[in-house]
Amino acid sequence: MMLQGKTALITGSSRGIGKSIAQQFAEQDCYVGINYVTQDRAAEQTLKSLKNKNQSGMLLKGDISIKEDVSKIVSVLTNKRKSINILVHNAGIYHRHDFKDITQKEWNQIMDVNLNAAYTITKEVLPFMPNGGRIIFISSQLAFKGTSHGADYATSKAGLLGLMRSLSLELAQQNILVNAIAPGTIDTDIIANYTKEQRQSRINEIPLHRIGKPKDIATVSLFLASDLASYITGETINVNGGLYIH
Repeated sequence: MMLQGKTALITGSSRGIGKSIAQQFAEQDCYVGINYVTQDRAAEQTLKSLKNKNQSGMLLKGDISIKEDVSKIVSVLTNKRKSINILVHNAGIYHRHDFKDITQKEWNQIMDVNLNAAYTITKEVLPFMPNGGRIIFISSQLAFKGTSHGADYATSKAGLLGLMRSLSLELAQQNILVNAIAPGTIDTDIIANYTKEQRQSRINEIPLHRIGKPKDIATVSLFLASDLASYITGETINVNGGLYIH
């Protein structure tokens, strides 16, 4: 069991990539804190899907863009488990629109959830993270290449990488490893509205000729959270089927 006895907090883990990461960690005997905001039923189903059901995790409802919610989430989890070995900041929102149409409110919302929340939750978790801990930020290929229909999203995901690199240097003395994953096109709610033609067009662009699955991100997360990655920090692992080569 690669994560036996450890505790993980995964933001935005009631569905999609976060859910798959929670399941992957639980399979390796990790106790998982499942954070979500509104999807109660989905969160409950995620918890039930974990190994040994409720014995492998707990639900942590709260908006990570609100500091008071973050403090409560961390407090509830640490009252139960004392320490947090692994933090995965996966929560994110994406609005498809041109830059000229982005309102200040929309810009702030994207930054609050995708980037500012990473600062807030990391600050809250670090006092409870022992030496040898792991922090994983889920970024995006758009952090590198940008996009013509989501400048706010691309900016927030690029900011995550700057935070990741800086934290990796600062926390190295405590052997806390900080890394990021940059997914390409993954079969989640973000592409749920793709038409059949749009999906096929994207598949044709990807060298491996398929759209990624949430588990493709989860397995890399497990690697980074485990002792197999004990000499890796400050890195971004691209999981995109070869679509973008860096």
